[in-house]
Amino acid sequence: MSGQRLKLQFQRLYNHFGGDSTETNLQDIAEVLFCTRRNVRMVINKMVTKGWIDWQPAVGRGKQSRLIFNNTDSELQLQHARKLVAEGKLEPALATLDHNAEKLVQLIQEQLGISHHQGRQIVRLPYYRSFENITPLKPLRRSEQHLVRQIFSGLTQLNEEKGEEETVIGDIAHSWEAITPRHWRFYLRPAIRFHDGRLLDSNDIFETFKQVKQLSLFAHIDDVTSPHTNIIDFYLTQDDYRFPDLLANTSAMIQPANHAVLPDYETFPIGTGPYKVVANDKQRFKLEAFEHYFGFRALSDVVEVWMLNHFAACYLQPTLDDNLESHAQISSRLSMDQGCTFLLLNRLSGLAQHSEWLAYFQSRLYSLNVMREMDLTKTGDFKLFNAYGLLPGWIHIQQLTETVAIPNKRIVTLAYQHEHPIYPYIASLIENILTKDGIRLKIIELSYEDIILGKQAEKIDIWLNGMSLGSNRDDAILAWLHNFNHIQRVMPADEFKQLQQAISEWRATPSMVFPSDFIGQTLSQTGQTIPLFHNWLGVNDNVQLQDMESNLLGWFDFKSVWSKPQTS
Repeated sequence: MSGQRLKLQFQRLYNHFGGDSTETNLQDIAEVLFCTRRNVRMVINKMVTKGWIDWQPAVGRGKQSRLIFNNTDSELQLQHARKLVAEGKLEPALATLDHNAEKLVQLIQEQLGISHHQGRQIVRLPYYRSFENITPLKPLRRSEQHLVRQIFSGLTQLNEEKGEEETVIGDIAHSWEAITPRHWRFYLRPAIRFHDGRLLDSNDIFETFKQVKQLSLFAHIDDVTSPHTNIIDFYLTQDDYRFPDLLANTSAMIQPANHAVLPDYETFPIGTGPYKVVANDKQRFKLEAFEHYFGFRALSDVVEVWMLNHFAACYLQPTLDDNLESHAQISSRLSMDQGCTFLLLNRLSGLAQHSEWLAYFQSRLYSLNVMREMDLTKTGDFKLFNAYGLLPGWIHIQQLTETVAIPNKRIVTLAYQHEHPIYPYIASLIENILTKDGIRLKIIELSYEDIILGKQAEKIDIWLNGMSLGSNRDDAILAWLHNFNHIQRVMPADEFKQLQQAISEWRATPSMVFPSDFIGQTLSQTGQTIPLFHNWLGVNDNVQLQDMESNLLGWFDFKSVWSKPQTS
């Protein structure tokens, strides 16, 4: 008898007797269940084994047996729904609960945290949105950047171990050397496998960098060859003494040569990293440790991210506590996000190409003025503080002292990415400020990918956007500056060329400090960007997980955390 049929038999029996313990006999039950006395014995034994009922058979002819219900029909329903939730089958679970979404959310919440099943450690985390793209060569939001690092490997990587300086160390490549400043050689680890079991070969690297070098950040890569098995040579068009550091960038992670023809690759990518994707939909994202990973095997066997509406977007709280309110308690040891919420002005085809509009935007939309409009009770779990530059500690904003005239009343168009928990509110504050001057704000919501790739760019005056570098290195801003030409697309060519020249000089000069201050100052003081807010990020470093350390993307390295067993 199937488990579902047995549940139906229990429901029929429970409803017939009203859930009350009763005196009865096998014949009466056979009539209720529409089966033979022999089948009744089998059904009763199975229900007793599952603990749903107790059965006290009569002793002596003509006496009645006693039926005792240990579960209610609703408890049984809840148990079944809980099992379906644990298996990630949320739609069937919702149907089992008679489409009561509130009950479903409660079942999801009680399963968040750390658990062990058949010797496997499972970490379940709440999040507020799904992940529709987790591939290296697409525009990636902060959380997607973190996930890509768990799924893929690059030739090199940043050492993010606790207490260590962020130096570049080997990943797929175990060693490298500069033949000349324009010719770099990398030595690869042997027998590296993709998640589908196929061995990585030089063609995967060739095809990856055929696409990577189309990006401005890697435009000085001229050719990639393999003079010998497990050796890769890069030829550059300009000197670059820091080329291995560049290859630690997320965009340079190695993908299968045939990834473009793989079905559902954007949501189910195949890499060589410590975790492989086994589930990804609107309700759950699931990673499993890759047993053939070439590095240290991950300590957490399974990581699941559950999508819960209205959940905190900034802080991750894996915990064993079943009370959802405990998940909202953040760690007292947060770190500053190495980034900024900022406004990007269109100085080529938008209103800011005109000096009077540029001065007006700078005089009205600076950080403190926007914060004056802000009700902090509406910012949720975001811990914001005002920005004077693109990174915490930078002071690059010039406050205009003279009175700025209000331009002729027109419509200003602002765009921000959809599925962001705070951008709509910030946009409403900007709208309030402009309305006071008789200016109407038109708001457009776009996907992050559409914004970064310049969709409708010629129609947009201002982008409300964010940057999160994920690193404390001086050169971390480099990848953001060249991010699919998002900045270059709306910045005067002569100004952007000055930034590129400074970067080229740094690449060609081993002792030179990266010109991050010059870049930030140029972007802020020209009005190309208007920094608004910095944020605090972190994880709840409770004692249930060992070696948990928040990274600068607001997550933690899944493969390094573990739960200490409770011993007597």
